[in-house]
Amino acid sequence: MGCDGRLSGLLRRHLQPTLTYWSVFFSFGLCIAFLGPTLLDLRCQTHSSLAQISWVFFSQQLCLLLGSVLGGVFKRTLAQSLWALFASSLTISLVFAVIPLCRDVKVLASVMALAGLAMGCIDTVANMQLVRIYQKDSAIFLQVLHFFVGFGALLSPLIADPFLSENSCLPANVTVNVTAGSHLFHASRVLGQHHAGARPGANQTLPGPSPPDGAGTRVSYAFWIMALINLPVPLAVLYLLSKERLLTCCPQRRPLLLSADELALETQPPEKEAASSLPPKVQAHPAHEDLFSCCQRRNFKGAPYSFFAIHVTAALVLFVTDGMTGAYSTFVYSYAVEEPLSVGHKTAGYLPSLFWGFITLGQLVSIPVSSRVKPATMVFINLVGAVVTHLVLLAFSYNVVFLFAGTACLGLFLSSTFPSTLAYTEDILQYRGCATTVLVTGAGLGEMSLQMLVGWVFQARGSYSFLVCGVIFACLAFAFYILLLFFHRMHPGLPSVPPQDRLHGTESAEHYQR
Repeated sequence: MGCDGRLSGLLRRHLQPTLTYWSVFFSFGLCIAFLGPTLLDLRCQTHSSLAQISWVFFSQQLCLLLGSVLGGVFKRTLAQSLWALFASSLTISLVFAVIPLCRDVKVLASVMALAGLAMGCIDTVANMQLVRIYQKDSAIFLQVLHFFVGFGALLSPLIADPFLSENSCLPANVTVNVTAGSHLFHASRVLGQHHAGARPGANQTLPGPSPPDGAGTRVSYAFWIMALINLPVPLAVLYLLSKERLLTCCPQRRPLLLSADELALETQPPEKEAASSLPPKVQAHPAHEDLFSCCQRRNFKGAPYSFFAIHVTAALVLFVTDGMTGAYSTFVYSYAVEEPLSVGHKTAGYLPSLFWGFITLGQLVSIPVSSRVKPATMVFINLVGAVVTHLVLLAFSYNVVFLFAGTACLGLFLSSTFPSTLAYTEDILQYRGCATTVLVTGAGLGEMSLQMLVGWVFQARGSYSFLVCGVIFACLAFAFYILLLFFHRMHPGLPSVPPQDRLHGTESAEHYQR
């Protein structure tokens, strides 16, 4: 009860900034999940193939990764952080408003790249500011922060669903070279229209009418609604800037940030104040530095090979699982509307919402479960569940009920994979090294690259390849996890150090030497 009372007291004291940081992560979630259900409408709008529009996902994820690095530049003062959050959340509203005007896939990719930069900046700055406010008590507040990601990702497909087109579209005079009868059906479906009388092995022109002038206007309403829903977020950040007196021309009226010692005294109980007087350099945790600073550290000399192998295999686990999450949420809609399921566009639009809804539910459930189950066990259950779910989906690929049930189960299993893998890796390394930095980077790279890979395969091999890719990815993730367990067993036990030293990362390189 005492701990709950202290946390509620901290929340009351920092209620407005906390709610503001939570709200900007709602913007993040709103922007991350809308591409999947609107994919076919955006293809019609830009007259592009599935492989071409996959570059839109690639540009967004690449710039999200770059934006996360760029966000580290703005984390040094409160003024810089809040102005960065204001600009990023406002950019997301502007992106939603501009998307209906993008008639070329290259322009759309550029707009989504801008959105990715804004999302990456939000990801870094909001997390860092909450940690600065709550320090050791930040775990529960970070869980709520990521809950808002899931809530935004759940909401955006629901907003888009009423405006999705039920009819296919086809640009005028599109020439298709069909080399085999087995590819004819899929090639014509990818371009948006099926001609039953087409002959295999011929160069043929699919005339099809040009999209009418009003094509795409219905889905445009969805983007404009999301722009309006997101608009209060930058206003909330602006109000926080005003309350902190950071809108005036006299920044000396109020310090931009509390000093490290003052912030520690404010957020820690009295009996722990003496421990907070460590110098800032000692309190810096190496695992939370940026990637370049982490790689330049020279205190890993003499570390065993298993130390580096654990970093690599854990990053590979998240490379695959985060990539699998992004690819499934993006392409499950396109898979559902293709043969053999041929689900209606509006019904299929619920699949991304269902997936993100169960990810959000899983994140909530994992909070109490993680206090009773070891991280290694949670990761094992998650990956086994992902493999079994993909195999069931593949075995019953003609059943719509299994698709919806499997989507829910997959979201539930993948929801806690990232935090559990991170906690397990940090436990193995006893909070030494660069686990957090390496794992976050690996997850971002996987989300960026696997989405594009699935788009290419989907275009070339048909909708059935979507489930085959899922099975392969799930099995790879499980194999990498088995390697992680192996390297954990091979990793030598490290000498014990005082708890405060292990917390602040003050161990020396000699601890790694045999």
